[in-house]
Amino acid sequence: MTEHLTKQDFLEKVFDFENEKEWKYKGELPAIIDFYADWCGPCKMVAPVLEELSEEYQGKLNIYKIDTEVEQELAAAFGIRSIPSILFIPVDGKPQMAQGALPKDALKNIINDVLTVAA
Repeated sequence: MTEHLTKQDFLEKVFDFENEKEWKYKGELPAIIDFYADWCGPCKMVAPVLEELSEEYQGKLNIYKIDTEVEQELAAAFGIRSIPSILFIPVDGKPQMAQGALPKDALKNIINDVLTVAA
């Protein structure tokens, strides 16, 4: 199941950008964050794919969603200019951003290569 994050959730579960200058991921599992908006057509195509992936990779990674209309400060902190934008966060190392409605195969490849998580 994907989980919606507020700014407070993000600061606690992902990265406290208010107090940390260097990227420091707080989670124990790799994560994917989907920056979306309800009015965005391509976002609606990605949503069910991310739900499927959250079931396939249950216990191996966390999938979060951030509504850019509600959480504008988070969107600004990551320089989100187009949606959907999907942030891939490995446990160690820097996060990587992908833009656009990626197909499931492409998402699985990134999960495998960037997050080093196998299905």
